Amino acid sequence: MLLSKTSPNTGKEKTSKMVIKSVNLEKVCGVTSKLPENKLAEFAFAGKSNVGKSSLINGLMNRKALARTSSKPGKTQTINYYNINEQMYFVDLPGYGYATANESVKAQWGKLIEDYLHQSRKIRAVFLLIDIRHAPSENDRIMYDWIVSRGYRPILIATKLDKIKRSQVAKQTKLIRETLGTGSDTLLIPYSSLTKQGREEIYELLDGMLSD
Repeated sequence: MLLSKTSPNTGKEKTSKMVIKSVNLEKVCGVTSKLPENKLAEFAFAGKSNVGKSSLINGLMNRKALARTSSKPGKTQTINYYNINEQMYFVDLPGYGYATANESVKAQWGKLIEDYLHQSRKIRAVFLLIDIRHAPSENDRIMYDWIVSRGYRPILIATKLDKIKRSQVAKQTKLIRETLGTGSDTLLIPYSSLTKQGREEIYELLDGMLSD
């Protein structure tokens, strides 16, 4: 069962203790790969194609392009394990919901995500990314419900914060919560890959969960 800390959103960025000293893409797993049995804590990142998942991971790792970004959705077709500070893994899951991918490819991506969430014993948190500009899609709702059904409580990251006006943030985050049917205790963090707003709050969560 996922244990994640929640804290009231004060609207102010908090300063965490986290400093990214080393990052290494340690393992890449495809459909036929055996998933590693890691000893370090794992933090998984899920989201539909083109939601800004690679940009978020790069921002958290304080690297410009280690996690591959692309203008072509559906680029991530593997599970990528990034070793952070020899202390934890960021696990980049395949992007879902790419409309023009054929059904067999979609099935493979789904199997990868399912296998990971079912088999890993070191998952400390699952971050689910949602584009703050739009209501969550059907695929987003399916993924949220499925993650919950596996016994985890997703931490929502509302990406592309810099694409909307500040006055729209409360309305859009409320729309995300209502569409997904989340409880008030579900943490939602607006994030901008441009300004890095939200990064310190995510770092603080990671600090807390690593120290549990």
